[in-house]
Amino acid sequence: MIKQDVIIIGAGAAGLMCAIEAGKRGRKVLVMDHAAKTGQKIRVSGGGKCNFTNINVGPEHYISQNRHFCKSALSRFTPGDFISLLKKHSIKYHEKEMGQLFCSEGSGAIINMMKKECAEAGVDILLNCRISAINRHGLFETETNKDTFQCESLVIATGGLSCASLGATGFGHQIAAKFGLKVTALRPALVPLTFDRKDAATFGELSGISVRVKISCNKKEFYGDMLFTHKGLSGPAVLQISSYWNNRDAIQIDLLPDIDINSDLIEKRQSRIEMRNLLAGHFPKRFINKWCEMYISSKPMCQYTDREIEDIVERLKNWEMNPAGTEGYSTAEVTLGGVDTDGLSSKTMEAKKVQGLYFIGEVLDVTGQLGGYNLQWAWSSGYAAGQYV
Repeated sequence: MIKQDVIIIGAGAAGLMCAIEAGKRGRKVLVMDHAAKTGQKIRVSGGGKCNFTNINVGPEHYISQNRHFCKSALSRFTPGDFISLLKKHSIKYHEKEMGQLFCSEGSGAIINMMKKECAEAGVDILLNCRISAINRHGLFETETNKDTFQCESLVIATGGLSCASLGATGFGHQIAAKFGLKVTALRPALVPLTFDRKDAATFGELSGISVRVKISCNKKEFYGDMLFTHKGLSGPAVLQISSYWNNRDAIQIDLLPDIDINSDLIEKRQSRIEMRNLLAGHFPKRFINKWCEMYISSKPMCQYTDREIEDIVERLKNWEMNPAGTEGYSTAEVTLGGVDTDGLSSKTMEAKKVQGLYFIGEVLDVTGQLGGYNLQWAWSSGYAAGQYV
């Protein structure tokens, strides 16, 4: 039986940040993970470039049944605080669109930085560690394939169900249930949407084509690229709206969000240019040929009635599709839902009814939008818990 002050289950972004902060306070900290490497989701973030935060971080970018829960942690460890950590280690970064910050040296630099910080704080990390049972007899007892460990403070930082290929499991939710905490409904988020059979037969052949759009659903809208795949729709705008899409909801797509296509068509009203050829100036040719084939009768501009022009503009600006579903957890970037935050302190991340038990990161019912928000939640919630464990 090995005694620790703090055991953190999960060597991802939240777990490592919590470990660093607890170690700085002189706590004897052990991080354990069933994976062979630390920071697996950090490693793939931003296509390996690590979109580590967003300068626009605020509670409005998060989904939770308790929308106020994330405010405290986000205010105490901000994007600026993480940037200061990068500067300490002389790690370069750059900003992309919509406030997204990426590591110029790749995700490995971020992981190495966190490992160095852990080492400086005296944190031990135990990998390839499989847990068979967790019980509480005054102290928490964690039985593993390595040994049995005791601790005063147990932190669950195991993530959600997304990215099973990286080792994601529902372990954190199971531990919450074991100790009497509620878990909200779970579903994949930031995930590609799939076509129904009819749309797959029609649009599946457009796989690889990307169109700049604005997508709306359930009073939320996102602007960005929409990518056609063999199965359905992907790309940043689609991943964003997937978190707000419910089964069989329609999505509305503005195919020309930056263009006053009505004025463009009126200007060419008397010309003999074909409609599809006119629209081809705004879209990839394969896409607009298929779209025109499906929705309009392409003919010279001068042959359209005013009503026909209005109908075409309306369809271009408000193209409606009904996705059949999502690609599921295998390709989802995050899990929507998680441990119910009503059972936790927003200041400490500790369970209100189980002293010494903490939950941080994606395992909680706090889900960020695409663009660095989920990693910032991991840093912030890990930091918050690290001050108290």
